[in-house]
Amino acid sequence: MRTPHTARRRRALAGVLLAASLVLAGCAGADDTGGSSKAASDSRAEAAGAPGGTADGKAGNDRAARGTPKLTPDAIIRTASLTVEVKDVSKALEAARTTAEDAGGYVGNETTSRDTDGHEQTRVVLRVPSEKYDEVLTGLQGAGRVVDRTAKAVDVTDQVVDVDSRVKSQRASVARIRALMDRAAKLSDVVALEGELSGRQADLEALLARQASLKDRTSLATITLSLSETPVRQADGSPGFTDALAGGWHVFVDVLRWIALALGAALPFVALAALLALLWLRVVRPRLPRRAEPAPATTALGPLPSARPAPDSARTAERGEGD
Repeated sequence: MRTPHTARRRRALAGVLLAASLVLAGCAGADDTGGSSKAASDSRAEAAGAPGGTADGKAGNDRAARGTPKLTPDAIIRTASLTVEVKDVSKALEAARTTAEDAGGYVGNETTSRDTDGHEQTRVVLRVPSEKYDEVLTGLQGAGRVVDRTAKAVDVTDQVVDVDSRVKSQRASVARIRALMDRAAKLSDVVALEGELSGRQADLEALLARQASLKDRTSLATITLSLSETPVRQADGSPGFTDALAGGWHVFVDVLRWIALALGAALPFVALAALLALLWLRVVRPRLPRRAEPAPATTALGPLPSARPAPDSARTAERGEGD
């Protein structure tokens, strides 16, 4: 038989157990909610391009950027332009090709032409390794008389380091997006991640193209060589007699040309005027009525004799009567 004391003890024990169950359920729900929120925030951070999505990830990237080793050789873009006057352009061009190929380079664009006097002129672009730049340039200068030389060096080490670091970061970002795609369960998440992945891959390809361009320009120097057989005219002040004679001849030819152009422009009008004059003389004028001759004046003794000269026959008869 249960006593009132025993019943109260059982009700108290049941209340304690119920309270403990509620507390445990609340803790478990909080843990699950926190884990889901963290996973969602990590996914949003990855989709937004934030490495790791936390300050610790940013600090880790900063340490990685600071720890990137510097390039051992200097990243310098070397270019030169050289104009040389030689006796034989063909032989000098063949020697320049041999020099570039022996140094481990190659011949790029090449343009050959001839002037009005028949002299050959050649312009060729040589790509040689940067470490052989000075040696090749010295050899090309010895091919003849140097008329003009221009050399330029641009240090792009900072650009190379920056592009290399961005390529590494972009590759890691693409890898993270692909890992998220492997774990994605919803179709909407997969579609969103695919769009983000295509954009990051396009950025990565652009960075890789820039990296390749910098590597090409820093590893190979560019030398533009111009070979000519004719002396290059230098600006030496006032013109001479031959310059004045040539200028006068050009002016004379220009005047004759303008006169010929003026005559050519006026020729159709002159031909039209001549045709109209011919029509007037041959067609229109003969058909016009002739004016009547004036009547001879009369006096009290009769009409005055005509002032017209007598015919040749009348004059001959008059001379015969006189004889």
